[in-house]
Amino acid sequence: MLLHRHFARDKLVFAPVVRVVSDDERGLLLWMPHGTPVIRELAADGAGLRDMSFADWIRVEKRIVMDVHRGPDILKLVPPDGAHSVWWLFGPGQQFAAWYVNLESPSERWDDGDVAGLDLTDFDLDIWVWPNRHWEWKDEDELAERLGFPDHYWVPHPESVWAEGRRVVPAIESGTFPFDGTWCDFRPDPAWELVPAVPEGWDRPKAGR
Repeated sequence: MLLHRHFARDKLVFAPVVRVVSDDERGLLLWMPHGTPVIRELAADGAGLRDMSFADWIRVEKRIVMDVHRGPDILKLVPPDGAHSVWWLFGPGQQFAAWYVNLESPSERWDDGDVAGLDLTDFDLDIWVWPNRHWEWKDEDELAERLGFPDHYWVPHPESVWAEGRRVVPAIESGTFPFDGTWCDFRPDPAWELVPAVPEGWDRPKAGR
């Protein structure tokens, strides 16, 4: 198990406990099913970042809470190079629903013995990829809005984020790995169980600081 920790600059904002499926030349493959324990940053009233404008978000009091992942089952590939990860999203019955390209900083690995993890910064801009490989950008509006607050935002070079997304597009359109059908039929081992909670050590300093 690993802590897959997301940071806004040096501030921890999200961390699920993910299972390592494989780690080879293709990258680090992680499993994050519905119900996975997570910690996340919320406003004091329970609202999330997407429940308000960024101008309001940077002003409200915030807290870290223990929660669970309420979305679909996700298989995540963190490639050995590049500033993105590729997700396989599965619907009911473990039916493959879509790929999702998450644009993010290269991950920093760490291992404290009892707990290990990956640290990254999510760059907000993403790409939806449907099973027929039709694709579209996601969250361009969020990126544009937040860039208006450079003292608070964690994306210093948006042009490099767009460039990374464009770098992935040819693989999408040509149907080459990882968009070639690999792992679209993935099934988790029935023996895999969810850990009961995010382990101690989740609040260690960000790796690579």
